Amino acid sequence: MSDGDLVLRLALALAIGLILGLERGWHGRSQAEGGRIAGIRTFALTGLLGGIAGWLSIVATPLIPAMAMLGLGALLAVSYWVRMKADADLGLTTEIALLLTFALGVAAVMGAMAPAAAVAVIAALLLSLKPTLHHWVRKIERLELEALIKLGLISVVVWPLLPDEGFGPGGVLNPNELWWAVVIVAGLSFAGYLAIRIAGARLGILATGLFGGLASSTSTTLALSRFVRRDGALVPVAAAAIVVAGSVTFLRILALVAVFEPALLLPLAWPMGVMAATGIAGAALVQGLAEARTPARDEIKGIANPLELTTALGFAVVLAVVLIVVHYLGAWLGTGGVYAAGALSGLTDVDALTISVSRLVGPDLSAAHGAIAIFIAASVNTVVKAGISLIAGDGRLGLRVSAVYVAVIVAGAATLWITP
Repeated sequence: MSDGDLVLRLALALAIGLILGLERGWHGRSQAEGGRIAGIRTFALTGLLGGIAGWLSIVATPLIPAMAMLGLGALLAVSYWVRMKADADLGLTTEIALLLTFALGVAAVMGAMAPAAAVAVIAALLLSLKPTLHHWVRKIERLELEALIKLGLISVVVWPLLPDEGFGPGGVLNPNELWWAVVIVAGLSFAGYLAIRIAGARLGILATGLFGGLASSTSTTLALSRFVRRDGALVPVAAAAIVVAGSVTFLRILALVAVFEPALLLPLAWPMGVMAATGIAGAALVQGLAEARTPARDEIKGIANPLELTTALGFAVVLAVVLIVVHYLGAWLGTGGVYAAGALSGLTDVDALTISVSRLVGPDLSAAHGAIAIFIAASVNTVVKAGISLIAGDGRLGLRVSAVYVAVIVAGAATLWITP
């Protein structure tokens, strides 16, 4: 290691300490001088100490960083014990941050510089997000946490043990692939659901539509339509939110295709992208034409937790049924049968049809025909959501949503027809 390289690495170790120390110093800025266990100077020196320990490990013995870390840990333990005698309500965040600063200082000299710098920035971000993270934790209910843990357990423990071979008619039911699809869809849905739960009323109904499209655009449409029944003043913003949720569905389809059959991305990217863009533009127009902006309401109820085991297993059953239906209709009617399966599946669920068609693409179905089948399912599902807004909501809501959705389907069909 050249002298120039060593100086640069030691400077990075010092910078890491300064970054973390700045955050910790700002966090404890209200405390009196000497009342903090560590401030910006202590963190900076700790980072530099780690860098020096890493340097000495190269020129002397590799045991030096471990010995220095042990000594620092003992010093922090004694400091924590003394402070705990005076204040029973103590956290370990600053102590852990100091140990991390030392370790990153060592890594900056002995290893790659970019990962050490990246970890330091991420650590500083996590430290600064304490109020936000605590707010999120408070918003999560116990049942949601248990559902997430249970699905994680089943995914990590059970999924690798499931047989990776086909069963049933045509061998279309592969337990390993079936469960992987459930994990992908449920995880994507839970991301949107959790965003709604965390954001609450702060982001308003339009944000509910955005994240609801990830969770379930159909249940979001139903929840918002029922909301309009209770408060007719919400019609414009609820219509815009419903259309936004439906538009996110088209982007969700592209995400699933990217995971299960990338060959479908090319023929689907333009029509799905145009449909999403048309829907968002229509939502903006509907919202813009409203006489006055609607204030944010309480968070929308009625969107089910997609990581409840019954919900996840229910999707697995729906996916298995759709796989069998697509197989038989394709065998009996050829490509037209796959189109018919798309229309039938669109009445209830687009995700299952998207995954089913993705598995067929190849020798049994061309990517172009697969794209048409998915477009049919998405269009039928869009019509269903327009009907829900009309029936579960009221005429004003249904007409606004239907007008935009007609434009969405027409734009998607035209794009699918003119693109190669």
